[in-house]
Amino acid sequence: MNLDAIWNEYRASLKAFLHSNVANPDDVDDLLQEILIKTYHNLGDVKETNKVKPWLFQVANNTIIDFYRNRAKGKELTQDELWYTEGDVTVHQQLSQCVLPFIQALPEDEAEMLTAIDIHGQSQKEYAEKNGIKYTTLKSRVQKSRDKMNMLFRECCELSLDKHGNIVDFQAKNKRCKNC
Repeated sequence: MNLDAIWNEYRASLKAFLHSNVANPDDVDDLLQEILIKTYHNLGDVKETNKVKPWLFQVANNTIIDFYRNRAKGKELTQDELWYTEGDVTVHQQLSQCVLPFIQALPEDEAEMLTAIDIHGQSQKEYAEKNGIKYTTLKSRVQKSRDKMNMLFRECCELSLDKHGNIVDFQAKNKRCKNC
């Protein structure tokens, strides 16, 4: 696969996707450059040419998520700041409305922990120190809580994952799912 050909074909679509999710045009240009670098380094991982486009947009989506996480360190974010609904809606955007209800469905201590770490971007090490918990114990608790939340997702939705475990599609199992 030729990087130049792929980039020429998808650059405009990626930029439009970024504009629909990021308000500042300068940030869009920076993120597009970051996506190009990631593509250059990791394009060899994509074995089938028909999977290049979804892979590129997954890279773009993850880059946007990282951008907002880094920006959010030390500041409280709202749901509206994390996910934009203009333009095409990605799988992650569709499922994002479910994250907080699923976290809130967990026991209070687990919900508080995941909200601080996964929503507000507090480091696990910092959370452990602040709450007087051993770091290794906290890591285990976070993983168990994430597993519980994953189970809640799987009760409501059939998730399709790529080879790296990233969600690429989903189908609701029950339209009356109370958390989503």
